[in-house]
Amino acid sequence: MAVGFIMGQGGAVLAGFRRELYSCLEARADALFELCDAVLCGGGRAPDLARLSLAPEFRRGHGALYDALNCGRAEIGRLRMAVAGLPLPAWPDGGIRLAVDVSGWLRPDAVTSPDRMFCHVPGRGRNAGQMVPGWPYSFVSALGPGASSWQVLLDAVRIGPGDDAADVTAAQLREVAQRLIAAGRWAPGDPDVIIVMDAGYDPARLAWLLADLPVTIVGRLRAGRVLYPPAPPRDPSVPGRAPKHTGTPVRCADAQGGGGAAVEGRAATSLGPAAVTAWHRMHPKLIRARGSWSAHPPQQELPVVEGTLIRLAPARGKGMWLWASDPAAGPERTTRLWQAYLRRFDIEHCFRFLKRQLGWTAPMLRGPEAADRWTWLVIAAWNQLWAARPLAASARLPWQPAVPPREMTPGRVRAQFRCARAASGTPASAPKPARPGPGRPKGSKNKHKAPPQPVGKRNRKNPKRTPKPAAG
Repeated sequence: MAVGFIMGQGGAVLAGFRRELYSCLEARADALFELCDAVLCGGGRAPDLARLSLAPEFRRGHGALYDALNCGRAEIGRLRMAVAGLPLPAWPDGGIRLAVDVSGWLRPDAVTSPDRMFCHVPGRGRNAGQMVPGWPYSFVSALGPGASSWQVLLDAVRIGPGDDAADVTAAQLREVAQRLIAAGRWAPGDPDVIIVMDAGYDPARLAWLLADLPVTIVGRLRAGRVLYPPAPPRDPSVPGRAPKHTGTPVRCADAQGGGGAAVEGRAATSLGPAAVTAWHRMHPKLIRARGSWSAHPPQQELPVVEGTLIRLAPARGKGMWLWASDPAAGPERTTRLWQAYLRRFDIEHCFRFLKRQLGWTAPMLRGPEAADRWTWLVIAAWNQLWAARPLAASARLPWQPAVPPREMTPGRVRAQFRCARAASGTPASAPKPARPGPGRPKGSKNKHKAPPQPVGKRNRKNPKRTPKPAAG
């Protein structure tokens, strides 16, 4: 098949993104770019970094590979804009669905690596989770409508020991929404961007921080949450302050207080028929002492953040409770909100592909800056697979059935990426002949050992504790 025909099927998007990726690499650009190609063309599970240097696409030695990650430089802001310009998964209503989640790069034995935190690792059975030291990264991706692992990774931010998770997530989502607007992916008159998240987030806090953006927050609630209806108008004859939390609340633990539901119906899910119930203008009782609202200004009163409470109760299995920042979602809007949340689980398949196939957490890097560069190289590799679907669909093997580009899996696209790379070209220059440096003399010891680093969060309010006076 002619290369020109292949390029006409969508290779221009891939070639343009590859050129922009190379332009974003400021130092050690050739080595970093070819390292990304080695990840994509290696086939199978990506091994350690030293073995990636043996791939034909990486035309340099293993020393250049480690030097590029440790001493290279990339303009991440420009790369974020390049990712926002990629075609996003299309939904029937023309809207955009984003998912935000945290995935940990576990480094339990890296005692000299700074900025490590305790990452939650789920286990089998009840209360079998563990807390393992590592680098947690917050990802934002654009989800698709079908049951697929395809999505566009838009951003990744490493959460440090001194960061507040709610503030970092709010700033990250704000920047992603602004980049999508600047790239022309959203315009006035389009549906609001739906952002879905799991129960580890506080959707009311994020909705309050992002109230000025055209976004709708949809988050899952834990079973112990209690939400209240709007308070009645204040009686002027009664002295004192008007109460905020009155009326019959809805308790998610026992599903009580469902008499005032505004939307009731049934829907078909993967677990069979499910009952859908929604309550309008429901708000949680906020607490300033702990949680994400502890950073709220002390001179300001805690707000009342109203939204739509959605209960999805399937015929078998446990039900789920969702809260959306839309205070009065109708039946059609409610269906779109809970269907968008069910697509949130697709990001888990993406994380598994990044770790197992692309080798995101395989390198044993010491510095968090090198880990950030490697993370964005893996994100660029994933997005290149997304852009290379038309090329991989037209370059199938003889025994593989022909499938449309939208049905190509990430693994199959990666298996054919070497052909897509040959069609789109590479902007990296050939290596120049050079001799390796002398390195450390043989037999000498390392006299500048890295000191061990602490693990965990730092107290922002009282970072240094004053020692207690000695007794006596």
